[in-house]
Amino acid sequence: MTNQNSSYPILCASFNQDYSCFAVGTKLGFKIFDAETLRLCYQKDIGAFGIVEMRFSSSLLAIVGAGEQPALSPRRLCLFNTTTGAPLQELNFLTSVLAIRLNKLRLIVLLQDKVFIYDINSLAILSVLDTVPNPKGLSAFSHILDACFLALPASTTKGSMLVYDVMELQSLCEIDAHLSPLAAMVFSSNGTYLATASEQGTMVRVHTVPEGTKLPEFLAAISSSGSLHLFILGAASNQRGKNSSSFIGGMIPSSILDPAHHHVLHNAVVEGVKSYAVIRKVEKISDASGSGTFCFRATVSVVTYDGYFREYIFNINHKNESSWTLEREYNLLTAISDITTRS
Repeated sequence: MTNQNSSYPILCASFNQDYSCFAVGTKLGFKIFDAETLRLCYQKDIGAFGIVEMRFSSSLLAIVGAGEQPALSPRRLCLFNTTTGAPLQELNFLTSVLAIRLNKLRLIVLLQDKVFIYDINSLAILSVLDTVPNPKGLSAFSHILDACFLALPASTTKGSMLVYDVMELQSLCEIDAHLSPLAAMVFSSNGTYLATASEQGTMVRVHTVPEGTKLPEFLAAISSSGSLHLFILGAASNQRGKNSSSFIGGMIPSSILDPAHHHVLHNAVVEGVKSYAVIRKVEKISDASGSGTFCFRATVSVVTYDGYFREYIFNINHKNESSWTLEREYNLLTAISDITTRS
């Protein structure tokens, strides 16, 4: 997620695929933190970076600079080894790289009107997709190998999207999700749900994919007003089982999300500050009353582009009674200045 507002000290932020670590790019370089301990694991101060993406907890990074000098050009993608502290290979493009998605087998590079899909081990080009103009690099990616889907905007005037199978290298379907252009989209962690929001920002729609899930899925979003929104999608699974037959036949969007399963924490971050939120854990917990019912606990981690890490614990019981707790707050900029790491 590249930050276009240079007034922020953090230019980009991203969690790895299992949410065990997160990376931030700054005007000086990039940093990797352990999400559990908040330990600064790696630091490289070699100039501004607008994209830093990890491949799970391996030493491989995909990085893109945010400067005009050749080594930090936004048109240059570098695969970087944190063990050796040196580049492995470089890919150069005619226009700026806007986003990168990757898993154990695929490397996906988004430009304004093209998407390149590579075999991540050989860097052989497997497919090139022509897309509608997508200046923000908007996309959603499910990294699960048996549900490895990429969703992209399919129109600049309405909220339709193309869903592509990255492993089979074939288009699956086009979905009309909203009347106005898309503003955000994300897959759930297991590829079961695809959530979308439009530029009007008045609703979130959820589309189902064929694989079921035993636990309710939680979706988190940060609004421009600084509110943290959490949606519980498990209630949609019953409708999915009744209405959905096949993925290629089309994802069936739910109705506007039920307000009863929408929980809001106001003033979670500073209003107007760009933020990146993920749900790192969902736990099923026996009710302390001994009634035999279960509660759910979700751990929501937020990286704000003004330099903070915040972690909230969301609890909800079988009566739909919920609570929020700020578990941790950490100044990433202070951590960077206080911790000595290898360069």
